[in-house]
Amino acid sequence: MHYAARCLLAVLLAGFSILLGGCADQAPPADPANTTAPPAAAVTDASDEILILCGSSFRPPMERLVAMYQDQTGKRVALSFGGSEDHLPNVKAKKAGDVYVTHTPYIQYTRDAGALLREVEVGFLAPVLVVTKGNPKQIQTIEDLARPGLEVVLPNPEYSTCGEMVDKLLEKKQIKDAVRKNVGSALMKHHSEIGNHLKLGTREAGIMWNGVAHNYLDAIDVVPAPYEYDEEIRVAVMGLSYSKNIKAVEPFLDFVEAHGKDVFAEFGYLK
Repeated sequence: MHYAARCLLAVLLAGFSILLGGCADQAPPADPANTTAPPAAAVTDASDEILILCGSSFRPPMERLVAMYQDQTGKRVALSFGGSEDHLPNVKAKKAGDVYVTHTPYIQYTRDAGALLREVEVGFLAPVLVVTKGNPKQIQTIEDLARPGLEVVLPNPEYSTCGEMVDKLLEKKQIKDAVRKNVGSALMKHHSEIGNHLKLGTREAGIMWNGVAHNYLDAIDVVPAPYEYDEEIRVAVMGLSYSKNIKAVEPFLDFVEAHGKDVFAEFGYLK
């Protein structure tokens, strides 16, 4: 074949090869921005998540209830812990939260603020007489807290509903001054501090919420005593009327109605 003919044939073959390559069914190059994206079906709808404003005294039973609910439904729940008094401003201002777990009188405060959707009662808070394990001082009644030299720890009435109740009862029994002498500076804002004092042996006796005392039964004893307080403190899980996710709040409240009392009883929230 002449040289000119061979060159023409080479050009034609090259063009034909390019044409075939352009028509081939090739996959497009991967988009780096999408290489780690999950399939649409695997993406969780964040709008289903609810935020629970939870009084710190109710942490163990609420963690149990939330775990049960998430296991059974696959729904997402976030817990925010703090004092009931710390959560209340957000509830009154209708700024945060879908559910509020609290006790008397904060239940009424929520209702008065027009923030209550509906409430589910789950148990009772009650002040209980607590002592170091084995009750070495043989404490039997609240009057025994007035014994000279006894190391006593109590909830602070400035921060605690329980503290207010105890203060009123001590006044009624006319032993407040004697008991306060044994307390000294050991007026605690948090009930966990009372439990820790008894657990460490820095105090010998005290009064705290029943549910919190339940968390320290490895180191303290609860002394059976008659309920002598004028007030009855209910615990409630409340849906908040201003929630933007009512469709997720209602099923959670239904779940609490079915299981809440049993779980709270297991953790000692009984009168």
